[in-house]
Amino acid sequence: MKQIFTLSRPKALAVLLVGALCLNGAAFAQSMPGNEDLRALRFYVENKEAGAIDAEVRRLQAEFPGWTPPADLTSLLITQPTKEVADIYARLARGDIEGVRRVLQTTKARFPSWQVPTDLARQIELIEAQVAFDRAVNTRNAAEAVRIGKRVPELFRCDRINNAWNLAELQTASGDPSRALAAYTQTVRTCTAIPDVVATIEKAEAVTSDAQLTALTDLAKQRFPAHATTFNGLNQRLLAGRGSGRAAPVAEVAAKSAPVAAPPKTAPKVPAENIPEQPAPQQRVASNAAPALASLPHSGDSRLGRARAAKEAGRFGDCLAVSARPGSLDLAYERAWCAYNYDRPLESIAYFSAAAQAGLGGTVTRDALFGLTLSLLKRGMTEDAAQTAARTNLTTDQRREVEIIILDQRGVASYQAKDYAASIDYFDALEQLQGTLRRDLAIMRGYAYLNLGDRARARAQFETLHSALATAETSKALSAAR
Repeated sequence: MKQIFTLSRPKALAVLLVGALCLNGAAFAQSMPGNEDLRALRFYVENKEAGAIDAEVRRLQAEFPGWTPPADLTSLLITQPTKEVADIYARLARGDIEGVRRVLQTTKARFPSWQVPTDLARQIELIEAQVAFDRAVNTRNAAEAVRIGKRVPELFRCDRINNAWNLAELQTASGDPSRALAAYTQTVRTCTAIPDVVATIEKAEAVTSDAQLTALTDLAKQRFPAHATTFNGLNQRLLAGRGSGRAAPVAEVAAKSAPVAAPPKTAPKVPAENIPEQPAPQQRVASNAAPALASLPHSGDSRLGRARAAKEAGRFGDCLAVSARPGSLDLAYERAWCAYNYDRPLESIAYFSAAAQAGLGGTVTRDALFGLTLSLLKRGMTEDAAQTAARTNLTTDQRREVEIIILDQRGVASYQAKDYAASIDYFDALEQLQGTLRRDLAIMRGYAYLNLGDRARARAQFETLHSALATAETSKALSAAR
């Protein structure tokens, strides 16, 4: 019969010690003990055997002269990183890829047996690819951007839709509009957020014929039949911009005095006081709105420093006084921001337009187009603003700010045009983008559900608002929903 042997604790420890002493010459040359070398010491520390701990520390120091035991020996019991992994994720969220590499290096040195989890390794690869892709976009290297995208196709997921847009714009600029259209089409075919699909079609307008543009909106209608009105209006508006069709009223922001359309018979009429006031759409700004500005030199007006200081201090009235009748385009650019912040958007539109075409540098040109977009939005010119933003490589923060305002205005415009499903989509996207929804818009969304006959969702929306802050307005809404 086979005999079974068991080792008592002293014998087991002896085996560990013998194993540690039977290291080959290469192991003796190590300057630091590895995981296996520290097993006995960890055992003693875990069992609080003071004498054995001291003896094992002396043995390790003799074997590894460069090693100094940690002040807190219990730290040796931690064999897998915890805080380090959290630090890596935090750096990934900030896009600090160099910091990620440093922390990975030190973590692997401290925990030699640790393997980077698969999901973390994939995230690191994705962030590294994003950094490389952004570099290719900034250097206008379309071929490199395509190579990176083929290697890491996750870059073109719908939650990274800017990448698909940037690639398409690069391909357009490099003389390959057919590939750009293919990228836009794939985005329309796969993404599910209605505002993203709308924005993609708006961008694709630059590389499509009338027939191709209509085919793209038809694709969107096939995928989202409940939003056919939205895409029909989009197609008509874009064609009208080319002189090929008639502008669709559903895409316009209604004047603030416009009444709310009568809801279906099964739902109550929405009270007019629940509609946030919106400015009436203004006449499109002509490209030659300020011809005198185009002839100004880039620089040379000695008032620039004073105007900029006043602007940065928030003294916009002083800035306007200092910069009256600017004698250079760089001063006109500073004045544009002061006019915008002083609620003079018509004036800021003219100055931002001039600065954007002046060749004052990539950053100033981008920021001037950003200012122009904000000014158009302040005038209620939502679609003009959306088209300007679509043609501009805004920063992430700038695009987010613009998209928040556009979603807000489009949601209200859709509601006023009785396109309640589109209104809900815009408000849902706005809530997702900023993490919350303004109270007046949330009430409007509740009434949009009610106008569609969905009393359960309307009541849930109104109850949430009423629980947070009970008002006559929410009480009235709850009564309507019942």
